[in-house]
Amino acid sequence: MPAPVWQTQPELTTETMKSLTISDVTLTFGGINALSNVTITIEPGLITSIIGPNGAGKTSLLNCISGFYHPTSGKIMYGNKQLTHSSPHQVTKLGISRAFQNLELFSGLSVVDNLMLARHTNLKYNFFQAMIYVGKASRIEAENRAYVEEIIDFMELEPYRNSIVGNLAYGIQKRVEVARALTLNPQLLLLDEPMAGMNIEEKEDVVRFIMDIKKERNTTVILVEHDLGVVMDISDRINVLDFGEVIGSGTPEEVASNPKVIEAYIGED
Repeated sequence: MPAPVWQTQPELTTETMKSLTISDVTLTFGGINALSNVTITIEPGLITSIIGPNGAGKTSLLNCISGFYHPTSGKIMYGNKQLTHSSPHQVTKLGISRAFQNLELFSGLSVVDNLMLARHTNLKYNFFQAMIYVGKASRIEAENRAYVEEIIDFMELEPYRNSIVGNLAYGIQKRVEVARALTLNPQLLLLDEPMAGMNIEEKEDVVRFIMDIKKERNTTVILVEHDLGVVMDISDRINVLDFGEVIGSGTPEEVASNPKVIEAYIGED
């Protein structure tokens, strides 16, 4: 059996993988700062979590990284590439993909069709080649379908591959959302509350997938998640936001003992 696509590509190491550097990023809406002078470094090959109370600016930060928002000031660098004013499709081309908090799937299409649509940027053939569907178009389509099938297997979605997404249980739809992001073969994966609304068993499955994504695919993960138990268990680094400002950064142990974090977030429970 042929090796999966990500195993046939050059091996990624912490020396060849890229860091994401967020420097003094401020994001303002109508005079209100959603983010204020946020400075964070995301080291390659790690799971880095962004936590904080509701309205702390976590999703706004992901929107700035992925190109949906452009910071009012500051700079975002991925390796030697600046993302500060990049569009979402430019960010995607650099090897960054995102799974959204609110499902961004085509509910009337099957799982496999949703994942194939996510690979559209890899369908590099012209209109004429697509019309006759032989040669280059046929080969590229087959390669992309093979990759999608690998992702379906990796995310254990085989029983649902031909099911209409809108008919699936919410937990499975969330898994498809993560699979959709993985079809882009990212080096950096942004996960915005991938376990929101799930029961304990479903959360355990997602945790396992996140760990496998890091270990087997050498993918850097940025995780926004409200479940502190999950965050503390699987994160290598944690950054804490409160009212758009970073109030704590470090290992799970360091963050858990930070008085500002305890007061602003953990102390709410």
